[in-house]
Amino acid sequence: MRIGLSYDLKQEVGLEQAAPEDALEEYDSPKTIELIAAALEAGGNSVVRLGGGEEFLDNILRQQNVDIVFNIAEGRGNYRSREAQVPSVLEMLNIPYTGADPQCLAICLDKPLTKKIVAGGGVYTPNWRVITDKKKLHEISWEGFSFPAIIKPAHEGTSKGIQRGSLARSPEQALEIMVVVLERYRQPVMVEEYVGGDEVTVGIIGNLHPKILGIMRIVPKNGYEHFVYSLEVKRDWENLVDYECPAQLEKNTLDRLTQSSLRVFQVLGCRDFARLDFRVNPQGIPYFLEINPLPGLGDYSDLVIIAMKQGWSYEALIQAVLGAALERYPRCVQG
Repeated sequence: MRIGLSYDLKQEVGLEQAAPEDALEEYDSPKTIELIAAALEAGGNSVVRLGGGEEFLDNILRQQNVDIVFNIAEGRGNYRSREAQVPSVLEMLNIPYTGADPQCLAICLDKPLTKKIVAGGGVYTPNWRVITDKKKLHEISWEGFSFPAIIKPAHEGTSKGIQRGSLARSPEQALEIMVVVLERYRQPVMVEEYVGGDEVTVGIIGNLHPKILGIMRIVPKNGYEHFVYSLEVKRDWENLVDYECPAQLEKNTLDRLTQSSLRVFQVLGCRDFARLDFRVNPQGIPYFLEINPLPGLGDYSDLVIIAMKQGWSYEALIQAVLGAALERYPRCVQG
């Protein structure tokens, strides 16, 4: 099979002037692209590197003979729908691809909208507030809202904008942090109640009958009163946290995590694979934080770590994602 590979490399996107230092965090390295390409080729496929942005547009118009595109492109710009850019083009050209469709990707990058849909689907999620304009900061009502709270950009992934200084212990501190985030990331800001307890991430593979790849608990190596799985922690995870997979949690808690994860995957219309983040309170109740329907596939990424700790090879993970997509496109297999 001839497989196109769409992606965005950090060095090809480039930083805008005055952009935050984590602006390129979601984009991939050449090493990740080589790992994915090698895993696809190991299955007997040929791989066409399509790139991202304008390079992708040029290449896909010249390479329309690909059977399917393995998509990990994050999209360009500061748009909340940027992850939908490549899938939208592929759908217009009627080219099969892996992963979520444009609607799902656009919804899931909008954290407040995602939480509304998930809460409507019967899944617990922490209380939150959203602010879009500095002029309206002092109009926020904190009635019924508990502190501490996490302040983060509303339309980002990969922990962009979630740092050590993102925890606010009072409304006054929240306002100070929100001003900084509004200016730095040029998008709405979400304030989310902090749920004490365990940080857990869940991997899912499949479609019609999706399965839990694994449930992983992130355990800080040093004691923290309020642990935040921040960007700094993810960058230095080997020194700062232990990844426990399978998670050593009570069976009832694991069952709740499984049910909540599959429910979220379903109500948001995810496909092929996804990774979900939860906080589990001391009573064992999971609270949904966010979902990544286009999870990172670098060898340092949470989904890959989950797979490895479950005994999977990197190649097996990539082939499982591709296999899930091919189930939706029988003509690719037949052809």
